[in-house]
Amino acid sequence: MRQAIPGFQPLLSRPALFKLAEREHVESRLITQQAKGWRMKQGPMAPRSMPPLSKEGWTLLVQGVDMHDANVHALLQQFRFVPDARLDDLMISFATAGGGVGPHFDSYDVFLLQASGRRRWKIGPQKDLSLQQGVPLKILQNFEPDEEFVLEAGDMLYLPPRYAHDGIAEATVGSDGKTADCMTYSIGFRAPGQSELAAELLHRLAEFSEDDADPPSDGSVRRAARQPRMYHDPAQAATATPAALPAGLTAFAGQAVHEALKDPLALACALGEYMTELKPSVWFEEPLHAWAPDAVKAGQASIHLDARTRMMYDSDHVFINGESYRAKGLDASLMQRLADQRSLSARELRKASASAIALLGDWHDAGWLQQRPSGEDI
Repeated sequence: MRQAIPGFQPLLSRPALFKLAEREHVESRLITQQAKGWRMKQGPMAPRSMPPLSKEGWTLLVQGVDMHDANVHALLQQFRFVPDARLDDLMISFATAGGGVGPHFDSYDVFLLQASGRRRWKIGPQKDLSLQQGVPLKILQNFEPDEEFVLEAGDMLYLPPRYAHDGIAEATVGSDGKTADCMTYSIGFRAPGQSELAAELLHRLAEFSEDDADPPSDGSVRRAARQPRMYHDPAQAATATPAALPAGLTAFAGQAVHEALKDPLALACALGEYMTELKPSVWFEEPLHAWAPDAVKAGQASIHLDARTRMMYDSDHVFINGESYRAKGLDASLMQRLADQRSLSARELRKASASAIALLGDWHDAGWLQQRPSGEDI
């Protein structure tokens, strides 16, 4: 897509990107291609560990930049024409001339937006997906591209899952006569595997009780309860074959799976929790200011989800950062609007019940959202 974003300028400077890679809770990788082969180093990156800019053939990858920079987060929001359940994060790649990560494929959709400089992409629907052995990267052994494109700032390339590609940074001189940084923004999507999803959902469903399906009766939002049912066998007689698996336990296990799968509410709840669960590297800071419920009730404050917060909903639940809440009525509509807009104005918050305001206060104290005076710029 030529000039998908006309006149695009990098949202993060090279020094700022390098500084981000120094942080402990930011996922980053340094990849270099040498005569002896590929090398990869995991972050955080000490300033002195970065190769000189004059050296060719190295790449710095910084994952999840949208969680650490407001402008990058705003850019990612432009891709929310895809459901949040599929949208993952935005990675920034900086490379010197000749830098890349080798021919490979991803198991998910990806948009590759050129932010500055130039990168040459070779792509193709690879049939042979065998990988090179003894390298720290998943590099295709027999890459056979059938198309080639050179992307400049503002151009964007879309690649479907398992579509092989290889991007090499090219030396570029900007209008100021200086070397232009090759920076590429990768907007990645989530595509859970069927086996992975089944295992995760069954694990979560095993924790739900039959009572979880009862919605709140007062039009509020309430944490989904969990009361695991335990196996018991008061009629079990003494046995001379203790190693034999009891038939009653086998029947209980089969019934447990059957009951879990036949309850669509429980399945939806497990799926929502899984899809909003945060990566292990994500953490939240304590809020700078205390929650002010009176300001919310008086229509003097708005709220905004933190960039790291994942929030979704279905017709019966709201999900946030791996937790699920049963919801109905006006509060449910309000929470759904918060998930879609990622913010609620002071006027919208006036409609919230006392229990909803208290719940928002809990989320604020956890760092999941921020409260701002009404009218304050984001």
